Amino acid sequence: MPSQQKVIKELLTSYGHTFTEDAGIRLKNTPQPLYQTLVLACLLSARIRSSAAVASARELREAGLRDPRRMADSDWQERVDALGRGGYRRYDERTATQLGDGAQLVLDRWGGDLRRMRDEAGGDLDKLRGLLQEVPGLGPAGADIFLREVQAVWPEASPYLDAKAREGAKRLGLPDAPPKLARLAGDAEPAVFAAALVRAAVDKNVAEECKRAAEESDGD
Repeated sequence: MPSQQKVIKELLTSYGHTFTEDAGIRLKNTPQPLYQTLVLACLLSARIRSSAAVASARELREAGLRDPRRMADSDWQERVDALGRGGYRRYDERTATQLGDGAQLVLDRWGGDLRRMRDEAGGDLDKLRGLLQEVPGLGPAGADIFLREVQAVWPEASPYLDAKAREGAKRLGLPDAPPKLARLAGDAEPAVFAAALVRAAVDKNVAEECKRAAEESDGD
């Protein structure tokens, strides 16, 4: 059986990138990329392929819907069309409505700046998760996705290893207790590690590939 550190090394080598990176979002603690990450979390939280969610987030951004004001002011059909181009067809109409309503809430409640939501939570992670779930289309899973990604710029959330990340850890033969996982990850960026674990959770081939590669490296 390969060492846990070698499994993690193989996982990070092959799958060490965040979903925001996949979507072309340059995550910073500024309003636009934070909002774009919120949109991505909404899309990823539906029962749809992550590749379609990522592609749809790109399409929305390329259509100019990069901030809550532009999203709220956009035409519903414009949102539906962008989602369709990304392959997000099963939930496109409902999601288009939720994106419009969610953008308006972000504008009305936090002036279009999610850092104000963070300030309202005052460092209380449970409160922050609750505030996120007030956004239409963003339930518990979506809140987890958002916090997994933004922990790189909101350190009070780090290390954020939610149930889906822990599921991936178990599939890889790793401990599923967040403190133990964080220690095993060493200097790895927590957001990157969490995203890689999620990929192992949603695709069993990822876990098998990483364990096999770790076993082969043990034999070298």
